[in-house]
Amino acid sequence: MRKIPIAVFRTVILGGLSFILLYPVLFMLTFSIRSPIDLENPMILWVPQTLVWDNLYKAAHYISFAKTFVSTVQVGLVSSLIQIVSCAVVGYGLARFEFKLKKYIMAAVIVTIMVPPQIVIAPTYLYYSFFDFFGIGKLVGLITGTNFSISLINNPALFYILAAFGLGIRAGLFILIFMQFFKGLPKELEEAAYIDGSGVLQTFVRIMAPNAIPAVVTVFLFSIVFYWNDYFYSAMYIPKHPTMSVSLALMTQSLYGYMYNGVITKLELSTLLQAGSLLTILPPLIVYIVFQRYFTESIERTGIVG
Repeated sequence: MRKIPIAVFRTVILGGLSFILLYPVLFMLTFSIRSPIDLENPMILWVPQTLVWDNLYKAAHYISFAKTFVSTVQVGLVSSLIQIVSCAVVGYGLARFEFKLKKYIMAAVIVTIMVPPQIVIAPTYLYYSFFDFFGIGKLVGLITGTNFSISLINNPALFYILAAFGLGIRAGLFILIFMQFFKGLPKELEEAAYIDGSGVLQTFVRIMAPNAIPAVVTVFLFSIVFYWNDYFYSAMYIPKHPTMSVSLALMTQSLYGYMYNGVITKLELSTLLQAGSLLTILPPLIVYIVFQRYFTESIERTGIVG
């Protein structure tokens, strides 16, 4: 008999927490498919009287959903895949080897996590506007008299270069995840590979990388979400190739202008904004629902808690 009250209490607590977590999504969903008239009706809370799908079509038109989706996937997916490789290599090196500059590299990794990007945005923007291939352009200038440089602004390749050098979005966090995971693997795996004649690179590719699949899945999903939700870097570096977050912000500005000019009402503005927000979060939400089990298992195996 004591188990029944405990089960009821647990169900109430879990139900309440689930509602709190799902409330923003439910709010966006119910506002996206209702008419402005239903918003004025105090008797309608969650289920509208009539379903209005036109709000989603209009929002998709305002954010150019198909074009923006392709642009976001092009930047986020490729950068995430590149970032997995670079962060895994750096994390493995920090976890398994001792060298003179290890403390300084660790400090640099921590700095990339702690320092807000707004602090260094001015010099980095100028550097990427006149990218000289890490000083090679200046060496060419010593010979020719003119420094060689190109602009990486409005070029998705900028994100690929940053990801390749372990400087992508939240790369410092991912390096620490890989480092912590590799530290948890037994050293006997590498020692057995060395005895069989494998080198460091071959051991990493054939032995350590396959055993790091949980960390790879975790970093990949986190990286995809960070790139998908990114507004700051995308708006600064590739404004001509807007991602979903940037397009949503531009749509918001346009709709407020329409409202002030009397083109749309305040209630129509509310429904369109919620519809645009729902379309923006829908792709990663679907990915999470499909891969939820794998994501949870990977989080547990990589030791990320709290």
